[in-house]
Parts: sequence; structure tokens; C-alpha cells
Amino acid sequence: MGDHFKTDIDQLSTFTKDLNSANESLDQVRTALQHVRADQIGTPELDEACDEFQERWKYGNEQIKERIGKLTDGLQKNTDNYREVETSLDESFKRAAAAGK
Repeated sequence: MGDHFKTDIDQLSTFTKDLNSANESLDQVRTALQHVRADQIGTPELDEACDEFQERWKYGNEQIKERIGKLTDGLQKNTDNYREVETSLDESFKRAAAAGK
């Protein structure tokens, strides 16, 4: 069973960095949109729709940010654990090889 399970630690690290980058990009977009006020756009209906969108976007962005944060934390912990296991195994094999000489 272990033959079919492989973990690429570098790939986990890259994925974690990509998630952090996506999170930062979402923050930048939301921040940029905060400066656009609905009363600058046009009709009262359009202004109201834009205000509603801003509120939904803010809420959704906060939810995504929270979930990405939790996922990133979990991935980082898993990556650290895999690295620790690999290091321990490597050291064990080296000690075993040295003892067998």
C-alpha cells in the first residue's frame, strides 16, 4: 500500500506559497475596489447595486481568506511533518549503515 502513496514535499511548499499569493491578491483587489464609491458610477440603481456588490464581495472575500488561511496552516504543518519524518528516516538509515560497517 505504501508503494502507491508518495508526497512531494517541495510541491506542498509551492502550493502553500501559491495559496498565500492568491490570498494576498484577493486582498489587493478588495482594497482597490474599496476606493471606488458607488456615487461615482452613475444612476441611483447602479450605485445601489454596486454598494450591494461591495458588501457581498467583502463578505465572500473574508470567507475565502479565512479558509485559505486554515488550509495554508494545515499544509504547512503537514509539510513540516513530512520533512521531519524524511530527516529522521535518513538519519536512521545512515546510523544503520554506519553500524553495519
